[in-house]
Amino acid sequence: MSRTIIALDFSTKDEVLDFLKMFDEPVYVKIGMELTYACGLDIIREVKEMGHKIFLDLKLHDIPNTVKGGMKNLAKLGVDIVNCHCGGGIAMMKAAKEGILEGTPEGQQPAKLIGVTILTSTSQEALNEELGISGKVIDTVVHYAENAKKAGLDGVVCSVHEAKAIHEACGSDFLTVTPGIRLAGNSADDQKRIATPEYANEQGCDMIVVGRSITKAEDPAATYKMIEEAVSYGRV
Repeated sequence: MSRTIIALDFSTKDEVLDFLKMFDEPVYVKIGMELTYACGLDIIREVKEMGHKIFLDLKLHDIPNTVKGGMKNLAKLGVDIVNCHCGGGIAMMKAAKEGILEGTPEGQQPAKLIGVTILTSTSQEALNEELGISGKVIDTVVHYAENAKKAGLDGVVCSVHEAKAIHEACGSDFLTVTPGIRLAGNSADDQKRIATPEYANEQGCDMIVVGRSITKAEDPAATYKMIEEAVSYGRV
């Protein structure tokens, strides 16, 4: 199983197709708000038809009934992972799961549902002073992850630095998907809680999301393979 998800942070269909032509085999990609809002749901269908696996990163967060309806429609797209915000609470996350199960076409595997804990752009200071949540980031992240498990979710989005604690609290089979991955020497951009692929592997992260380090690389396909080897080293 691929452990590296490439973030397709592009704004046009042509950019996506040109980029994916660089790979001689299907890869795991993340399609988020930027691309979906620019191209609509058709880009998701087209990338899926090309054989690639998709993490649809739209971070649903609303009242339970609205999220259930949204997930029910997204389930029809046949993506592999979707997400919602843990901050919406257990009832909302349960509704999201119900929506996926109800919306998945017969005979098709339901998408895995993961919850967004605390964004990797959120610092300790921002958590405490701006959001008004006391305590350490890792404590809130683990608490959110425990709520996600209670709601029946398959895992969470977290930073590399919280993956080990989440597995200890929620079990080794509870999926940890970690953004904020950069190659050594690359810019951190707007991320705060970042790490290298090698460190992610050491911390037991199940899957990592890599954007600019691959999409802006001189040879994206070779960089992808190098990162994939780094996060799979020593794994069974």
